[in-house]
Amino acid sequence: MSTATRSLPRTIGAHTILLTYTAIALFPVILVIMNSFKSRAGIFSEPLRPPTPKTFDLIGYTTVIGQGDFIHYFQNSLVVTVASLFFVLLFGAMAAFALSEYRFRGNTLMGLYLALGIMIPIRLGTVAILQLMVASGLVNTLTALILVYTAQGLPLAVFILSEFMKQVSDDLKNAGRIDGLSEYTIFFRLVLPLVRPSMATVAVFTMIPIWNDLWFPLILAPSEETKTVTLGAQLFLGQFVTNWNAILAALSLAIMPVLTLYVIFSRQLIRGITSGAVK
Repeated sequence: MSTATRSLPRTIGAHTILLTYTAIALFPVILVIMNSFKSRAGIFSEPLRPPTPKTFDLIGYTTVIGQGDFIHYFQNSLVVTVASLFFVLLFGAMAAFALSEYRFRGNTLMGLYLALGIMIPIRLGTVAILQLMVASGLVNTLTALILVYTAQGLPLAVFILSEFMKQVSDDLKNAGRIDGLSEYTIFFRLVLPLVRPSMATVAVFTMIPIWNDLWFPLILAPSEETKTVTLGAQLFLGQFVTNWNAILAALSLAIMPVLTLYVIFSRQLIRGITSGAVK
């Protein structure tokens, strides 16, 4: 009883801190979504109140869908994000499997070299990347964004996945080799299913920066055909007049895929984080 009595204040304190952090993190998101359903006057007169019959207005969404070609921007972001995630998870998992399974000279140095990509921001190489894309004829193409985001996400993917793959039983992999399975079959059929939580963790941590990025779309793909959601939202920002209804509506629509991904992979994400903490 004494132990339970002592742990109760700690539990209450921990939950209070977590609930406070959750409220702080969700407040801007709720504020944006809530004000996206208001008129311009309602946004400025009652920014912290939910929409009322007096302030409710869908002008922001009608403007975004009708004027901003938002559907096209959304498709571009979806293509770039999905393709980048696919290559990050595929190549990251393969590189992590090679580093964790095969021992060779320079194995540790190779892992450290890849880990440098986590510490050094890729934006420091923007000028060199732009020159490379111009020389390759990839400016104003979605391929340029996919290549950059794949390179950006690989270091974190290799770092996380290699630690999980080291925990996969060697007996299981050796049994597969005895049965005549190739290394590719062992990788895809035996190893990958066991590291799905870590794959979900990498997917969430990689997807959010790609979807929300404004820097590289503005530099590498600013044309109307290749604009992404975040870049398309800039259409409603003006030097003298800003359409706040449209901006908030565009941001609200852009938030939906991230929330959907989190809801789908939340259980796997939590399992991946907690497994990494234990190991």
